[in-house]
Amino acid sequence: MVSTAPEPIRFDLRVIGSLIEPGSTVLDLGCGTGDLLGWLAETKQVVGTGIEQDKEKAAHCISRGLSVLQGDLNEEVEDYPDQSFDYVILSQTLQQVMEPARLLHSLSRIGKRFVVSFPNFSHLGVRLQLLLKGCAPMSRELPYNWYDTPNIRVVTIKDFRRFAMKFGYRIVTEIAVKTDYQSKQGTVVNWFPTMRATYGIFVIEKRRKQPITGQSHE
Repeated sequence: MVSTAPEPIRFDLRVIGSLIEPGSTVLDLGCGTGDLLGWLAETKQVVGTGIEQDKEKAAHCISRGLSVLQGDLNEEVEDYPDQSFDYVILSQTLQQVMEPARLLHSLSRIGKRFVVSFPNFSHLGVRLQLLLKGCAPMSRELPYNWYDTPNIRVVTIKDFRRFAMKFGYRIVTEIAVKTDYQSKQGTVVNWFPTMRATYGIFVIEKRRKQPITGQSHE
């Protein structure tokens, strides 16, 4: 069970960290200043690598002794061989990706499993803003105006379930959480997550093809 007590890293990152097996190999895409990578290395002894586009954040990671590459994650993932990692993590980045289906296909190639998290656009607060104000919603999870937001897509928990089914992914674990942007406190949402959760977190893997069986015609 995930503790709700304050910790050195964001609540949603702690939830993601709880899903990673100790000693795993991990690639963290859009790793920021390396909070999750550092936490995983310290508490779960993972062998972690990160990719971060922002030069200052990547430099900060390196100064912490983390293995991080500065570059475009959409391009860098293509250089890794198949099944290079036990887990690939894409945390709060999916909504900023130009071609999410293509990127997730790459993640399923280089990782045995991958973890995806994103702001849930069907949260009740978002719905009420659209209904009552008629304006693009702003919240602590989506703290941008429509004209300066880095988010180019809106995703809901239900949308992602449908996406996984359509593109042949198996949902291993699904966790909905209620937490604020950058907050170290939060709760796991079990009831009506599509309306009450501010973020969705999924562990998925490529669905294995079933072997073709049939009667012998000898």
